[in-house]
Amino acid sequence: MLHRGAIRPRSKVKELMAYPLDIGGLNDYPMKVGSMLLTMVDPNPGFESAYNRWYERDHYYAGCMVAPHQMSGSRWVAPRRLKDLRWPEGDTAVANPTDAGSYVAIYWIEGGHHDDWNDWSTERVTWLYTNNRGFPERKHTHTNLFDYIGAANRDADGVPVDVALDSAYDGIFTVFFDAREGQSAKSVHAELEKSGAYANLMSGSDIEIVSSWQPVATPAADQPMDLGTPAGGPERLVQVIFVRGDVTKSLDRMKTYTDAVAAAGLADVHLVAPFFRTIVGTDTYVNELW
Repeated sequence: MLHRGAIRPRSKVKELMAYPLDIGGLNDYPMKVGSMLLTMVDPNPGFESAYNRWYERDHYYAGCMVAPHQMSGSRWVAPRRLKDLRWPEGDTAVANPTDAGSYVAIYWIEGGHHDDWNDWSTERVTWLYTNNRGFPERKHTHTNLFDYIGAANRDADGVPVDVALDSAYDGIFTVFFDAREGQSAKSVHAELEKSGAYANLMSGSDIEIVSSWQPVATPAADQPMDLGTPAGGPERLVQVIFVRGDVTKSLDRMKTYTDAVAAAGLADVHLVAPFFRTIVGTDTYVNELW
């Protein structure tokens, strides 16, 4: 039974609620994303619905979301009409062929705890497959781990990248660059931010966040499945770009942006791929993949 003295007076509770944690600046909270798991996969033809349900109702949680220091996750889908919009056509460095990878799942891992998460993940995936909790009727296009570099927001007080996966964006672009000689993923990101390229891309558009990543220096140990194309090295700049509304309305802006990066001599683009957010709990889009 609670003692009366253990309950804070109402006025004190209000006082505490009026002053949220604020470390070093407006809403600068200590929970920060540090790394990302990005997994782009195709179900085998004929297993589209079975794969979607297995991933969404079992593996999304058992293989990822119950992990220590797993901050958030989201799933995205590219039906045929979106795959047809990818560029550059015929580039197979990331997606082989270019239209491979119907689904992409993305997860944020808490900063400073990547090794803790990775140790758990390595053991967990082995346990799941040993206990018949895998799904053999699928093929990985590109599944790799990436370290966070930085992010740019369209709005001065926009959605922090740390909570972006939970903010119910309607679509994303995944963009894969390789920095040219003398550059790295970090230096290209810094130059694009400094030059105003991100601001130009987002200004007056539905694009709200550009987040930048590079492959982790120490990738995961051997896995019980082929994970697809290699992650790349420190030259590989991966961007996850968050969009409100119809992602296809931002295609022209994205093409102008990636063309400008190449024209500036900073990096070559290997894949620009738009995706819709999946509608959780349904088989929406499973009959539109091919």
